[in-house]
Amino acid sequence: MLSSTDIALDERAEKLREALGTRVVLAGDPDYDAVRVPWNVAVEQRPFAVVTPESAEDVVAVVRAVTAAGLRLAPQSTGHAAPALADTDLSDVVLVRLAALRGVTVTPETRTAIVLGGSHWNDVLAAAAPYGLTALHGSAGDVSVAGYSLNGGVSFYARAHGLGVNAVRAVQMVTADGSLVRASAEENEDLFWAVRGGSGAFGIVVSLEIELLPYADVFAGMLLWDASHTPVVSRAWKDWTSSVPESVTSTLRVLHLPPLPELPPFLSGRSVVVIDGAVLESDARAAELLLPLRELAPEVDTFARIPAAALVQVHMDPPQPTPAMTRHRMLGSLPDEAVAAFVAVSEDPALFIAELRHVGGAASRPVPGGGAVSALAGDYVVHAIAVAPVPEAVPPALAAATAFVEAFEPWAHDALALTFLDGGMDRAFGFGASLDRLRAVKAQWDPRNVFAASNPV
Repeated sequence: MLSSTDIALDERAEKLREALGTRVVLAGDPDYDAVRVPWNVAVEQRPFAVVTPESAEDVVAVVRAVTAAGLRLAPQSTGHAAPALADTDLSDVVLVRLAALRGVTVTPETRTAIVLGGSHWNDVLAAAAPYGLTALHGSAGDVSVAGYSLNGGVSFYARAHGLGVNAVRAVQMVTADGSLVRASAEENEDLFWAVRGGSGAFGIVVSLEIELLPYADVFAGMLLWDASHTPVVSRAWKDWTSSVPESVTSTLRVLHLPPLPELPPFLSGRSVVVIDGAVLESDARAAELLLPLRELAPEVDTFARIPAAALVQVHMDPPQPTPAMTRHRMLGSLPDEAVAAFVAVSEDPALFIAELRHVGGAASRPVPGGGAVSALAGDYVVHAIAVAPVPEAVPPALAAATAFVEAFEPWAHDALALTFLDGGMDRAFGFGASLDRLRAVKAQWDPRNVFAASNPV
């Protein structure tokens, strides 16, 4: 005998099927397990249903059908940030996968691009490169433009050009009442302010207009040593970042690499320390700036003038879906004691990646007319990634990442970078002083809390 809850669920499922037909995949359908899996496969997300729209009109129809059935919605492009959604009960949520909504149109005269809501950074780079342009993209090309940008966006251009969110000029989105609206500095200004930081809490982004950068090429690369050199390299990088101009954005990383056949032989099964980044200077000036690090005799040195589109390969992010748990904090400075802590805790082989990102510069300066988030409160991001290849590995992986970050508590700010937020973290630190206003705008545009966002306000 069916319970009243089961009957209600059946009625909702029937309403969705009537409205959306085979476009909706319900729990129990043959394709359900395939379409619900995010890029970060460590996350077990089981929504009420999954739908993959192919146009803005499809998204409108989906929002109207889902709300009419008394259900909620969660937009998701690639699922790189799926752990942030893990705190949300998805039993009454329809996951809206935007994977089919991809495309980029570049207007070189204005150095702007219209980017469809499910597009990846690789899509933008491929479209912009013929015009000698690039973008404030992240360190991986297969990350979605909308999710990255509207949650801040920290790139290798950040110290010179600020966060990726500040490159957003307009957003077209479907709101809770099923309306397709445009938000910009001239239209729906409150929504435009909120979505730049509030991201998926206010609707489903079907396209956004972003400003591009006038770089056809860039001086970038990495320096690599065996991990036994971590103490010396870390101290040198700390001193180096205290003096480099804002044209330089870099990362210090310790990688514990498994013995995998797809890795180059000189990396497979090794622990290494790496400095990577970009230098927005002439070749001669870049070489001058890099000299103190090159004097440490790296085993590998790839810094050179490269096409701007190749910058996403420098950070060596995994190209395939990876089960991982992460944690991070913002640091206001990097004293010698913090460097010593990094050297000590980065030795943990349970960590896949232990890193310090140098930000500050333009990334730390709030932008006039910016959105809910336009800057980072701090000059360094401390970030840990631990791989969890099987479900039972999730707790120890999370414990390792957490322990790494907690070692920096004496120097941490009460701030977080939304780009790096995962489940179990206090979003209030990411929104800062904007939180109350974000909640007010949320109450206006989504009073019934229809949208379940990765970073809820």
